[in-house]
Amino acid sequence: MNAEEPLLTGAVDYENYDSLNQDLTQGGKYQVSVKSEFVFITKSSIPLVATFFLQYLLSVTSIYAAGKLGPKELAAASLGVCTFNITGLAVYQGMATSLDSLCSQAYGSGRIENVGLYFQRCSMMILAITIFPLFFIWWFSGFLLGFVIPDAELVAMTQTFLRISSFGAPGLLFFETGKRFLQAQHIFNAGTYVLLVIAPLNLTINWLLVWHPVYGLGFIGAPIAISIIFWLTSILMLCYVLFIDGKKCWGGLDLQKACSNWSPMLKLAIPGVIMVEAEYLAFEVLTIFAASFGTEALAAQSIASNVGSLTFQLPFAIAVSISTRIGHHVGKQDVEGAKLVTRLSYIFGTISALTNFSLVFFGRHALGRLFTSSEEVLKVSNVILILLAINQLCDSYNVLGAGVLRGQGRQRIGSILNLISYYAIALPVGYALAFYGKFELRGLWFGLIAGVFFLAVAELVAIVRSNWRQIMIDSHGRHDH
Repeated sequence: MNAEEPLLTGAVDYENYDSLNQDLTQGGKYQVSVKSEFVFITKSSIPLVATFFLQYLLSVTSIYAAGKLGPKELAAASLGVCTFNITGLAVYQGMATSLDSLCSQAYGSGRIENVGLYFQRCSMMILAITIFPLFFIWWFSGFLLGFVIPDAELVAMTQTFLRISSFGAPGLLFFETGKRFLQAQHIFNAGTYVLLVIAPLNLTINWLLVWHPVYGLGFIGAPIAISIIFWLTSILMLCYVLFIDGKKCWGGLDLQKACSNWSPMLKLAIPGVIMVEAEYLAFEVLTIFAASFGTEALAAQSIASNVGSLTFQLPFAIAVSISTRIGHHVGKQDVEGAKLVTRLSYIFGTISALTNFSLVFFGRHALGRLFTSSEEVLKVSNVILILLAINQLCDSYNVLGAGVLRGQGRQRIGSILNLISYYAIALPVGYALAFYGKFELRGLWFGLIAGVFFLAVAELVAIVRSNWRQIMIDSHGRHDH
C-alpha cells in the first residue's frame, strides 16, 4: 500500500450512510486487515521521522551558527530558541492538533472539501488568537527574563533574538497547519521533500548572515535566518500543493467560513495546547532544578534533554500516522477499523520503546561524547542517560496513546492526564527525591519516570474504556455539513 494513496476507495459506498448502527465493514469495497494497517503505518511513519528530525535541526543550526561567535552568543541563541519553542512553537503545535482529529475525520467521511476549510479555519484562528499576545511577549521578553536571569547583557541579546524571530512566526504557523492538511490526505512525504530543500538553504543562509566576512551581520544574523527559513518552508509547502499533490481537498479560499464556527475547533485546540505545553514546561522546570546541583549536573541534564528530543521523533512520527489513520476510520464510522489501528498502536509502541531504549542505553557513552569531552560531565550523563533509556519504555506508550486520543478527538482527557502526571506526580516526586531524598539529579528523573509511567497507564485505561459509539456521534456532530 502506498503511503500517499488516498484511502477513499469505498467512499462511494457510504454516500447514503446515515445510521451509526450499520456495519460499514460488510458489503463494500473498503476493507482493512492487520497487514494493510501495519504496512500503512510503517510506510507513512518513515517520512514523518525524517520530517521531524529535519525540522528539529533547523533551530539547532542557528544555535550552532551563533555559538561559533562566542559563549555569550551561544547562551543567548539557546535561550532564545528555547523561549520561542515554549511560547510559540508549542502553542502552534498544540492548537494544530485539532486538525489531527478534524481533517482526518473529514477526509475519511468523504467530505474532502472540509479538509481545506479546516486548514483555513485553524490557521486564521491561531493567527487571530495568538499574534498579538505572542508578539507582545517576544517584544518585551527582556522584562520577564530579567526576573530569572541576572546577566543584563544576556537578557538584552535574547530579547533581540526573539524580536527578530517573531517575524517568522506566521510562516512557522502555516507550515504546521499545512503539514496536517496534507497528512490528512495521506501525503506524508511533503514535509520531508520541503525540508530536504530547506536544510542546505538553512546552512547557506546562516553562513551568509552570521559568518560571511562581507555580508555577515554577526549574532542578529541567526534570528534573521530563522525568520527567512520559516517563511520559505511555508512557501515551499504551498508550492507542493499547487504543483505536485494536495489540491483535491482545496475547495477554494472562504474567509467568511474560515472566520466563523471556531467553537468545535477550540474545544480540541485548547486541550491540545495543554497536552503539548505540559511536557515542554515540565522539562524546562527540571532543567531549572538541575542547575541547583552544579555545572556538571546542568550539563548532563542538557545532554539528556537533547538526546530525549531526538528519540522523541520516532514515537511521535508513528503517533501522527496512527492519529491520522484512526481519524479516517472514525470519519468513515468504521468502529472495527479504528479498534484495529488502536490495537496496532501498542505493537508499534513496543517496537519504538525497545528501539529507543537500546539506542540510548547501549549508545550512552558515544552519545555523551557528541556533546562534551569533560570526563566529569560524562560521568554524570552516563547515569542520567540510563534513566532516560528507562523512561523511553514508558514514554513511547505515552506518545502513542496521545496519538490514539487525538485520532478519537479526545484531547480533553489527554490534557487532564498530562497535567496530573507532570504536575501532581513527576515534578513534586522528583523535587522531593532530589532535594529531600538527596538523590539530586537522579531524583528528578525518578520523579519523571514515575509521572510518565502513570501517564502511559492512564492513557491505556482511557483507551480501553473508549465509548466508540459516542466517539462516532461526537465526530459527526463537530463537522460542517
